[in-house]
Amino acid sequence: MAKLKFGIIGLGGIAQLIHLPDLIKNKETEVTAIADINKRALAEVAAKFRIPNYFTDYKEMLKKMPLDAVIIATPTKTHQQIAVDCLDANKHILVEKPLARSGKEAEMIVEKSEQKNLIAMVGMNMRFRPDIMLLKSIIGSGDIGEPYYIKSSWFKTQSSSAKWFTTKDEAGGGVIFDLGIVLIDVALWFLDFPVPTTVSTQNFSQHTKNIEDSSISMIRTAKGQLISIESSWTMLGEKDSFNLEVYCTRGNAFINPLRITKVMDGQFVEMKPMVNDNRKIHFEKSYQNELNHFIGAINGHNPLLSSARDSASRLKLIEAMYLSAQKKTEVKL
Repeated sequence: MAKLKFGIIGLGGIAQLIHLPDLIKNKETEVTAIADINKRALAEVAAKFRIPNYFTDYKEMLKKMPLDAVIIATPTKTHQQIAVDCLDANKHILVEKPLARSGKEAEMIVEKSEQKNLIAMVGMNMRFRPDIMLLKSIIGSGDIGEPYYIKSSWFKTQSSSAKWFTTKDEAGGGVIFDLGIVLIDVALWFLDFPVPTTVSTQNFSQHTKNIEDSSISMIRTAKGQLISIESSWTMLGEKDSFNLEVYCTRGNAFINPLRITKVMDGQFVEMKPMVNDNRKIHFEKSYQNELNHFIGAINGHNPLLSSARDSASRLKLIEAMYLSAQKKTEVKL
């Protein structure tokens, strides 16, 4: 089978450190062209990765290059227009999270992808971490019963120091759009996407203006499950902290590191899943697995996870979270 021809729009850190190296190493892909409005960065990246075709205008790239798929890694404000343009040019797309700044913008991408019958995936790489994939399979097997409460937190410095990243009109929001959206996605995925019924959110802006730098939410579902989401750029200890706890009717599960406890003869017994605890490996593999999944979806080898349709639903929930924080009350969905 011929290699899939990829283009990348946006050459920031995620493109240079993750997407370009992974695409070049992958036996099923080749990087045909790249685009960025920064001429100097564009030329440097093209030379470093030996990419002969590079453009300051992504529309020119879409018009001139025979691409199968495009990875969009630009500021969030630009996602909706670039994604629609790529789909109009009959290219499959992988968009770095968040998909858009609002549910309305996301729906425009979803509608276009469904109209054109093209793959539109969102880069929720956390779903593809080996330990989280294993935990999902354990929960899905029913071995530790039905999950009823998920507690998740992620405290780390913001993912980008660029000015647009802390500007609401350009980023869509603050830490919720950076870290919280990932926690929400994984939690709902673990629960097989129940319908959220209410949300209560408290946001804090200790070191930012117009956007939140810390956020705490409680989400209730139609199945009676409860999800706790805590994300912060400022509630930091000596190092970044990511934790995920899943409480089930016959046991519990924890991430970082992966641990499983199961009720046996009335007592909690700790199980030891066979998985590497190296967080750097989990991080790298998550993006490699994500890319392989995208390729498989394009080739019809697997159904699409982390679709634009899924992401549009997450963004509508996030809008309710901001409304709850603004009104200082629980919001019904």
